[in-house]
Amino acid sequence: MKINLLKLLSRLSFLSEKRRLQWYPPFWLMRVKVLELSDDWRRLRLLLPLNMISRNMGGSMFGGYQAALSDPIAALACAKRFPDTAVWTRVHEIDFQQVGNSDLELRFEFSPELEAHIRDELVRRGRSTPTFEYAFYRADGVRCSAVKSTVAIRPRGYLRNKS
Repeated sequence: MKINLLKLLSRLSFLSEKRRLQWYPPFWLMRVKVLELSDDWRRLRLLLPLNMISRNMGGSMFGGYQAALSDPIAALACAKRFPDTAVWTRVHEIDFQQVGNSDLELRFEFSPELEAHIRDELVRRGRSTPTFEYAFYRADGVRCSAVKSTVAIRPRGYLRNKS
């Protein structure tokens, strides 16, 4: 019997959205804490702890931990805002600007202007490929990593024409 933990988690309606996100298996294994999650997924703050497993040889956060946490965030937010579509990450970039030598806070915001642009593209073109910019911040408030994530939002069952 094959068990899909993500489907199981999504069906546990007695759990809050915040708790389900925190228990998302990759996040749970990294010990991520959800500090803030707005009901409409416009604002999200996550804490990525620096510990003996996430610390690299230089004493700072592994870039892979930052990538693993930040990669699905924009796609998850779009899936919540546009539930009748298929959503996935197309391009994900991280610019490591400062050393991440403390717990890191990921701060994500989904502006109403970007949402309106996406809705317009979905009506006009039937699809949208927006780019989101968000970042990781150290405990002292310094931005250490800038994230750019481009998301594909398509109709369910979308197949790209290969011509």
